[in-house]
Parts: sequence; C-alpha cells; structure tokens
Amino acid sequence: MPEERNSHILSAIKAYSKNLLGFIRKRVKNDADAEDILQDVWYQFSALVNSEPIEQTGAWLYKVARNKITDKHKKKSETLLDDLFTGGDDDDDDTSGFKDLLMPDDSTPETEYVRNLFWEQLFSALDELPEEQKQVFIWQEMEDMTFQEISEMTGVNVNTLVSRKRYAVLHLRDRLQQLYQEITKY
Repeated sequence: MPEERNSHILSAIKAYSKNLLGFIRKRVKNDADAEDILQDVWYQFSALVNSEPIEQTGAWLYKVARNKITDKHKKKSETLLDDLFTGGDDDDDDTSGFKDLLMPDDSTPETEYVRNLFWEQLFSALDELPEEQKQVFIWQEMEDMTFQEISEMTGVNVNTLVSRKRYAVLHLRDRLQQLYQEITKY
C-alpha cells in the first residue's frame, strides 16, 4: 500500500509539477513565493493521499494552488487595514483595536470569526465596485503591483489608476465603517 501511494504521488508530481508551477508563477510576485506555494500544494496532496483517494488529481491540485495563492494575497493585504480605517485624520487613533482583533497573536474562535467576517465583508464590498476600480485595488494592494506596472500592463494612465484606487478605498472605508464600529464597541 505505501508503495502504491508513493507511486501515485510521484506520477502526479511528474505529470503536473511544471504546469502547476507556471500557473502559480503567473499569479504571484516572485519565484520564491511560487515555489513555496507549490511545496505547500504537494505537502497537502501527500497528506491527503494517505486518507482518501482523489478522483480528479489535476483539478484538485489547481484548486488547492488557487486557494494557497488567495491565502497569500490575504496575508499581504492585511496591511490594508491602516488605509481602510484611517480617514487621514491623525486624531482617530482607535483603529489599533480593530487591527488587534483581526491580527491577534493568538487565535481563538472569536478572533477567527471576526477575521473571517472582515474578509467576507471586504470581498463583498470589492464586488460592489466598478470593475476598473476593483481591479486596480486588487492589483495594487493584494498583488503588490506598482501603478507603473499596472499602467504598462493595461495602457491606462497612472493618474487615472491612482484616481480609481482612491475611489475604491473611499468606498471600502465607508462600507466597512459599520463593521468597524460594531466590532470595536465591545
């Protein structure tokens, strides 16, 4: 049985490794991140093969890779909290309480709930934006692209991109303000 399992893992690695790495590289900023994500995918695959068979290996691998990429973007975008909850006024300094709730040192069911609620609300608010604003925000904040890189990729003027992102941030700040107030009043 272990030999069959190892054979299945090795054949999957041979069949999917190169294309899967290419898939991941297109969606992350650097090769080191892509290789880390690929390693995580193979680790999860090898752990799962022990417990249950996977019928569509390729589809499963790409789905896990996509989820890992999304997780990586979420971790990077946690720095957005400062931008989203500060309105430019220095006298409003109680945002640290909200940030502490979303990124605590320890993980409890309550903090996990609040964190998941925040991400759910953020992505819901992003979906309300016009596609151009949403895309600029995602590229700039979650994929860590510069305005110049986005401009070169899309052909849109940098000032237009900055304006689109500003409108996105204002919408997100307004939309998430109620959640912020509800969470920080306790």
